[in-house]
Amino acid sequence: MSQSSIGKNLRILREKCGYTQQQLANVLNIDCSTYSYYESGKTTPDISSLVLLSQVFSISLADLLGRD
Repeated sequence: MSQSSIGKNLRILREKCGYTQQQLANVLNIDCSTYSYYESGKTTPDISSLVLLSQVFSISLADLLGRD
């Protein structure tokens, strides 16, 4: 799984659910710029952040990662 595809999935899910980057950064207790890096593919969220994001979006971790 590439960083850019995880970032694309995060952006699509965030926009679909109506969240701002700041709102999700607050949920993850990180800076907004760090969350922005996730979406741009500059960095990848750690596993605990991925699990929390999957809960926020009410999807499986596999779906969040773009796996079938």
